[in-house]
Amino acid sequence: MTSAHVPVLAGELIGLVDPQPGETAIDCTFGGGGHARLIAERLGPDGTMIVIDRDPAAQERFEEFAAEVSCDTRFLRMDYAEGLALLADEGLQADIAYLDLGVSSQQVDTRDRGFSYAYDAPLDMRMDTTQDMDARTVVNEWEERRLANAFSSYGEERYAQPIAREIVASRPIDTTFELVDAVKRAVPIPAQFGAGHPAKRIFQAVRIVVNDELGSLDAALPRAWEVLAPGGRIAAVSFHSLEDRRVKGFLTARAQGCICPPELPVCGCGRTPEAELVSRRAIAPTPGETAQNPRSKSARMRVARKLQEDQA
Repeated sequence: MTSAHVPVLAGELIGLVDPQPGETAIDCTFGGGGHARLIAERLGPDGTMIVIDRDPAAQERFEEFAAEVSCDTRFLRMDYAEGLALLADEGLQADIAYLDLGVSSQQVDTRDRGFSYAYDAPLDMRMDTTQDMDARTVVNEWEERRLANAFSSYGEERYAQPIAREIVASRPIDTTFELVDAVKRAVPIPAQFGAGHPAKRIFQAVRIVVNDELGSLDAALPRAWEVLAPGGRIAAVSFHSLEDRRVKGFLTARAQGCICPPELPVCGCGRTPEAELVSRRAIAPTPGETAQNPRSKSARMRVARKLQEDQA
């Protein structure tokens, strides 16, 4: 079963990156194509939309998308960090680059992909279904300490150690519900209520590990900046603090000017801002959007504009 993709913060994204006819845009995480469709409509027949996604299923959705929009289109089936590196090597200059991070609704709601703790399915969680490592490998082969570190670092899980111990004791674990049961046995009953599903953070951590999501993001941000033309806009929609901190740190560093101590009479660092933050704070969904699409609740978007040389 799959559900229709509802693009998160779509109006805010369109308003802040402000796509214009004839521009070139890069959708680094095509997914269901919701954001890409809205932007492509504004690029017009003289514009170009390049989309990147490592999920083979996204390529099928792209074919339908490309047939319906008037702008030129191109699909790169690869991790977005690799796709951006390829575009940089080609010397591309884009006006817009944006990332809608995390797992897509199509991936979550396709039961046999194993992303969701709500459906019983084989442990998988691969965004690229052709890669070797999957969730079953992590859950069944990683040693207890390594699992606990992953749960703590990538899931910010309070009970990382007892959960890792219970998983090791319960092996083999082959399905999502078997993993959920192991988590529930390890988490004190009072802690299982009032803070979301008890396995939510474990599934997040395993998914991040399987797909190297944070490593990809760290590699992709400077590559996206490299392909952005002066005056171009970059946006990223994050769904948890680990992603948002990376995006915030990257964009803030480029918007920062002189870092010399204030008591220094003359600047010695020679640093000038490369970016203008379009919004000082992360942009969150409205109450109306979260009511219509509960999955948008944790979303946060940050947007910046690359400065022209004479503005720096």
